[in-house]
Amino acid sequence: MEYRKVFDQIPEQFDKYRPRYSPELFEYLIGYAQIGPGKKVLELGPGTGQATEPILKTGCDYNAIELGENFYAKMNEKFGSYENFHIVNDDFITHDFGDEKFDMIYSAATIQWIPERVAFPKTFDLLKPGGVLAMMLLNGDYKTPNEELYDKIQGVYSKYYKPVTEYKNMKEPFDYLHATDHGYVDFERHDFFGRREFNADEYVMYCGTHSDHITIPEPYKTKFFEALRKTVAENGNKVVYNDTYILYVTRKP
Repeated sequence: MEYRKVFDQIPEQFDKYRPRYSPELFEYLIGYAQIGPGKKVLELGPGTGQATEPILKTGCDYNAIELGENFYAKMNEKFGSYENFHIVNDDFITHDFGDEKFDMIYSAATIQWIPERVAFPKTFDLLKPGGVLAMMLLNGDYKTPNEELYDKIQGVYSKYYKPVTEYKNMKEPFDYLHATDHGYVDFERHDFFGRREFNADEYVMYCGTHSDHITIPEPYKTKFFEALRKTVAENGNKVVYNDTYILYVTRKP
C-alpha cells in the first residue's frame, strides 16, 4: 500500500481523534477568499472532514477529491445530505477536471503529499483569475506544557519506535513557499492558536493516526503503544498540546 493511503485503514479512529482547525482560521479564510453562495471551492484530500464543515456551511459549491475509499465513504456519510456537497473518489495527481475552475482550492495537511511539480501547477491551472490557494497545517507542541513527561515519552520512542519507513522518506520534499515559483502572488502566512488535552487512552489513539506510527511492525507496535499508555497514565494521565494552526494563502493573478 502506498503511504498516501495508509490513513484510509482507520477511518473511524481518524475521524474521532484527528484535530480540527481553529474557528478563527476559518473566519479569516472565508472572509479573505469571500467564500459563500455562488463561489466554487475544491478541497484536496479532506480525509474524514476535519476542515470541511465550516466551508461547506457557507453555502458555496463545495467539491472535494479524496484518494481513500474508506475516507470517501465516511465523507458521504457525514455530509451527503448537503445539497452543495460534491466529492469524487480519485487521485488529484491524475484526475481530469475537464473545464472546471474554482474560486478557492484548499488543503488541510494534504497538499504536501502531492509533489510540488504537480501540486502548484495543477492547482494554478484549476483556479479562476484571482482565485485563492489556501494551505493549512498544524504544529502541535507537547514538549513545553509537559517537559518531564515529554522526556519520558522520548524514552519510549527510543526503545520501541521502529517504523518501516521514516515519515521524512515517505514523500518528496515539499515547501509551501515554492508556490510563488509557479506563478502565485501575494503569499501570506497567518497563525492561529489552540489547546488540546488527552488522557492516556486518548493520547494513544491519537498517536495511532500518524502515518509512520500506523506502519510500525510487530512486535514493536504493540509494545510501543502499551508503553506510551503506561507512561502517560503513571505521570498525571494528561498530555497537553499547545497548537499553532498555520494558514498559508496565495493568489492566482
